[in-house]
Amino acid sequence: MAGVTNVNSRTITKGGWYALTLVGLVQLLSLLDRNILAILAPRIKADLHIGDGEMGLLYGTVFALFYALFSLPLGRLADGWTRTRLLAIAIFFWSLATGVAAFAGGFALLALSRLGVGIGEAASQPAGTSLVFDHFPKPRRGLAMAVLAASIAVGLGLSSVLGGVAAGWWDARYAAGSAPLGFSGWQFAFLVAAIPGLPLAALLWRMREPARGAIDGIPTPADPHPFRASAGVLGAVTPGSHWLALARRGASTREWLVNTAGLTLIVVTMVVLARVGQAYSPRPDLQLGGLSINPHALQWGVIGFGLFVVLNLAQSLKLSDPPAHAVMASPSLVICMAVGSIQSMINYGVMGFTPSFLMKSYHLSPATTGLQFGLLAAGLGIVGPMISGPVSDWMNNRLPGAGRVWVTLASLGLSPLIGLWVYHAADAGTFYMRFTLYSLVLTMWLPPLYAVMYDQVLPRMRGITASTYIIVSTIFGLGIGPYLVGMISDAGGGDLGHAIRTINWVAVPIVVLLVVLGLTVRRDEGRVVERARAAGEGI
Repeated sequence: MAGVTNVNSRTITKGGWYALTLVGLVQLLSLLDRNILAILAPRIKADLHIGDGEMGLLYGTVFALFYALFSLPLGRLADGWTRTRLLAIAIFFWSLATGVAAFAGGFALLALSRLGVGIGEAASQPAGTSLVFDHFPKPRRGLAMAVLAASIAVGLGLSSVLGGVAAGWWDARYAAGSAPLGFSGWQFAFLVAAIPGLPLAALLWRMREPARGAIDGIPTPADPHPFRASAGVLGAVTPGSHWLALARRGASTREWLVNTAGLTLIVVTMVVLARVGQAYSPRPDLQLGGLSINPHALQWGVIGFGLFVVLNLAQSLKLSDPPAHAVMASPSLVICMAVGSIQSMINYGVMGFTPSFLMKSYHLSPATTGLQFGLLAAGLGIVGPMISGPVSDWMNNRLPGAGRVWVTLASLGLSPLIGLWVYHAADAGTFYMRFTLYSLVLTMWLPPLYAVMYDQVLPRMRGITASTYIIVSTIFGLGIGPYLVGMISDAGGGDLGHAIRTINWVAVPIVVLLVVLGLTVRRDEGRVVERARAAGEGI
């Protein structure tokens, strides 16, 4: 690898803004297709005869399993192959999977659709973030991440607008039984959501790929076998085939014992949690392909699967890529991932059920909820990140590393307190007034935290870093947040307001972790190259 040079330029590459625009659209559609289930939940529940717990499984757990698992090999592929083409293929695939939901007549096909969306979307963040960081220099990355964060917020908001309006228009136009193909409004909404990804895939396929690492002064040679490496990661982390990978790489007796003991602990813990969940919120079995499966057993089985994948990944990196293992063991990087994961538990739990909360508590129609809540969330989701991104860049110039952390702390320390106030609102008008402040503060966390996280690794490691963050945040955020809110709601007689308020209490450890991060981040960022060299990186 070429030697490291000092690069202090604030100049964005030619084509950088175009790349950021397309990657931003990818993130927008990713969240739109992922979150549209939230606004359609009441119609789906009525048609398929399922409860909030099952909707939590569809919104979080089923999607999370394959999103998390495939993010790892696709993240490794993003570190070695053409990222523009990887993004094009991914969005084309998940758009088709979104369209499959339109034909769902039961839980199983809808779950299959979510599975496909999860696999396709698994490439969006690793490839997209890596691509953007090769166009934007370090002093401008807070701004770049702000644009991506705003795109995510717009996708979340538009999912409510598009889902509510499309489903409402269809149901109003066609009386029961008279619609083409027998579609309900929620099925039509999935078809509409699937369409925009197709032309975007074509634009991404034609976009120029930047030189990896050049803007950081760490140019990276081409990977001669990116697909082989990606397949190796999938084999190394997938339970069952991981044993072959351990044997092939000459794992020591200690590593075999760690793997076996970890698997045993995970299985026992998940069995206990499944039984606790069933005792707290009893649910009938789900029918999947002729099999009867307890939803709590499915939930914690998926979480356990994800945890075991993380353990396998750590062992795989240690054996196959010691520099990446050494760099990613940085305390500050671990804290960043922990903070993002716990916060994702709040975000997905709150956003997954807020549309249902509004319709149930204030008797709003789906179309009205979609327009009001969706547009408000989208607008504030743009303003918050676009404030915090440049502010965090400004703070980081004055307090290197720590400046971005303090911006994150302000957002995540205040927003849960405001959230408890929001979901006590007596009417819709009061709710929206309070939610304006809540959403503005809440959406400020992502740009500074992500900029800190990806500056903790070498350019060639950004894809696998994003994938590792995805799997951890998906397990604890998307995998647990909606499930907990749904379970608490079912146990409390359907009180979604109480359930949403309860999930905000997990913010306490976030504040503690961010204080620690503020004290360690500059030291750890300065040791990235040192850690990599000590582990054998040829920089």
